[in-house]
Amino acid sequence: MKYLTVIITALLILTANTAIAQSNNDQAVYELRIYTTNEGKLDALHARFRDHTIKIFNKYSMESIGYWTPADKPNTLIYIIKHKSMDAAKKSWHDFSEDADWKIVAVETNKNGPILAAPPQSTYMYATDYSLNFLK
Repeated sequence: MKYLTVIITALLILTANTAIAQSNNDQAVYELRIYTTNEGKLDALHARFRDHTIKIFNKYSMESIGYWTPADKPNTLIYIIKHKSMDAAKKSWHDFSEDADWKIVAVETNKNGPILAAPPQSTYMYATDYSLNFLK
C-alpha cells in the first residue's frame, strides 16, 4: 500500500508539472538579452537598434520593454523583449534572422568592423504573479 501511495503521488506531481509546462508554453515570455560591443562600437549598436532593429522586432511581434546601458559595464547594452509564448519566441527569432531587411542592416552596420565582441547572452523568463502589476 505504501508503494501505491508513492506511485500515485509521483503521478500527481508529474501530471501537475506537465500542466504547468503546457500552460507556460502558452503564456507570455520575457527575454533578457545582453550585448557586449567591441571598443568604441556602443554608439553604432544604439543606432542600429534605434534606426532598424526595433522596427524589425515589431514586424515579428517582439515587443520592446526597455533598453539599458549599465553604469559599471562600458560597451554593454541590456534589453528585455516580450514574446507571446516560448513557441512564438522561437518562431520570431527564426523569422527575424531570415528577414531580408535585417540581413542588409547587419552587413551595413558591420562594414567598419564587427559591432559585437561576443554573441548575445539570452535568458527567457516568465513573470511572477506579483510582477504583473508593473508589466501591464
